[in-house]
Amino acid sequence: MAVKEGNLEAPTRHPIAWKEPDYYNEALLMDELERVYEICHGCRRCVSLCHAFPTLFDLIDESPTYEIDGVKKDDYWQVVDHCYLCDLCYMTKCPYTPPHEWNLDFPHLMLRAKAVKYKKGEMKTRDKILTSTDTVGSLAGIPVVAGIVNAANRTKPTRKLLESVLGVHADARLPEYHSNTLRKRQRQHVGASGEGEPAGPTQGKVALFATCYGNRNEPVIGEDLIAVFEHNGIPVTLAPKEQCCGMPKLELGNLDAVEQAMKANIPALAKLVDEGWDIVAPVPSCALMFKQELPLLFPDNADVIKVGKAIYDPFEYLFLRNKHGKLKNDFKHSLGKVAYHAACHQRVQNIGAKTRDVLALVPDTAVTVIERCSGHDGTYAVKKEFHEISMKIVRPVVNRVKQAEADHYGSDCPMAGHHIEHGLADGSQTEHPMSLLRKAYGI
Repeated sequence: MAVKEGNLEAPTRHPIAWKEPDYYNEALLMDELERVYEICHGCRRCVSLCHAFPTLFDLIDESPTYEIDGVKKDDYWQVVDHCYLCDLCYMTKCPYTPPHEWNLDFPHLMLRAKAVKYKKGEMKTRDKILTSTDTVGSLAGIPVVAGIVNAANRTKPTRKLLESVLGVHADARLPEYHSNTLRKRQRQHVGASGEGEPAGPTQGKVALFATCYGNRNEPVIGEDLIAVFEHNGIPVTLAPKEQCCGMPKLELGNLDAVEQAMKANIPALAKLVDEGWDIVAPVPSCALMFKQELPLLFPDNADVIKVGKAIYDPFEYLFLRNKHGKLKNDFKHSLGKVAYHAACHQRVQNIGAKTRDVLALVPDTAVTVIERCSGHDGTYAVKKEFHEISMKIVRPVVNRVKQAEADHYGSDCPMAGHHIEHGLADGSQTEHPMSLLRKAYGI
């Protein structure tokens, strides 16, 4: 297929027709995969983004015809397995996104393929367990059990057993679990009230969607966020009810589970919006889920649309407050050199480099931005068959951190930050940007 002039307009997204029977028709899926793969073969702009595209191009280049018609249909799934829906190809590289007549949405085509695969029952037990974050977290977070799980995850014989039984790579870093969760630590903020001071689109009072990771795995991020926001006169309450946003199940292709999560979360969050609260989520993937994926999956649900318009990335929120003169600049400490990794799921929110902009407000602070995927994806990097590839993907990010000779490094995505830390392997520790901001304030 000849390469055609690309789309010069902003990319637009179509609702995902996952309720339609044809969505799960494998023959129709294969036809669309062939069409899109052929276009990608003729373009190849996305080759450096992840391992899905090199896999596709290798399949074509090693085929008898050197074209997509020489690739076996069964091999199409190899490309799907390497896509972790980072969305960067759609938002930053692809010239054929809608409204271009070729109507190419590679990530959502991969989502459809994953959904078909899930419906066929072709998912590993490991993948179902890894994406059941609420269930695993509630069990692993039981007092005493948390200590045992964390210790076992650091023990080589146990990790070798986990690799052989479940296919979790023995060298991959696994998150720690806390029995003293963020919700337990911040009980006073559950149902808290307060009057905010509006500024621009912000109401000046925030409901924190803690996220399953922020609640059980790294509660310090939520603590730092609450401290920074309240220091700036922004009342904070925790959402009274929440479960996983559904992103892990989306990446698995289990759209029915995504719907269940939506039905659990949206009513509580919509009520908060009606009461005048803005919503923030400290993990970019969770914010993106509410901003983009749920509105595309449930375009006729008014509450989903309402929540999607009211949810913010934390630094996006702080930047807006600063723009309207409502952010304090009483910083007590400089941060020096900061190597900041911009997470993929934050970049595709189209909010700009707001984390960099806020950190740059700190005197005597220089921020180096690294806009390249870390290759973690929440579960991709821990899987036996993908871990080494994920380490290859993160290597350029690691090299950029080294070159920056930074005093601090980290990412809005805490898992990406730890993956970079794992790649450095020099005893240094990642620091979340919100933790750095709290350190700068000296609070």
